[in-house]
Amino acid sequence: MNTNLRKLVFSAMFLALCIVLPFLTMQIPEIGSMLSPMHFPVLLCGFVCGPVCGAVVGLIAPILRSLLFGMPPLFPTATAMAMEMLFYGGMTGLMHLIMPRRPWALWVSLAISMLVGRVMWGFTMFLLMAAKHSHFTMTAFLSGAFIKAWPGIVCQLALIPPLVMALDKAGLMKEGKKFR
Repeated sequence: MNTNLRKLVFSAMFLALCIVLPFLTMQIPEIGSMLSPMHFPVLLCGFVCGPVCGAVVGLIAPILRSLLFGMPPLFPTATAMAMEMLFYGGMTGLMHLIMPRRPWALWVSLAISMLVGRVMWGFTMFLLMAAKHSHFTMTAFLSGAFIKAWPGIVCQLALIPPLVMALDKAGLMKEGKKFR
C-alpha cells in the first residue's frame, strides 16, 4: 500500500478511536476519565504514522469531540488537551524516529513524550486561565497532569510499548528496521 495512503487510513482510524473510546471508559464510575482514553490512540498514531500525523490527530481529536458531543468542554479543557495531545503525537513520532529500534527505547520515547505533553498542557492551561483573569497554580498542574491521571499513565506505559511491538511484528509499522 502507498505509504501516504497507509498513514491517512491509520490516522483516520486513530482519530475515530479518539472519538469512540471515551464512550467506553466513561462507563467505569470514578476512574473512566482518569484512564485518559483519547491519549492512547494519539500516542499510537505518533509511533505508527510518524510525528506529523500524530500531531495532527492529537490537535484535532479533542476539539472535534468537543464540537460533536460537548465533551470535553471546548474552553479550557479541549483547547488545553489539543495542545497536550499535539505534543503527544508529535513527540512519540519524533522520538521513535531518532531512538534506536530497541524495546527499551519505546518506553523512553513514550515517557519523554508524555512528560512533554503534560508540561504543554500545564503551560496552555496557565495561559488560558491568565487570559480569563484566573489562576492556574502548580498544585492544579500537578493534580491535573499527574495525580488524577495516574491510572491512565500506568495503563499507557504498560500497554502502548507492547502494542507497538506487536504492530511492528505484524508488519503494520512504517517501513524500516524491525525491533531487536
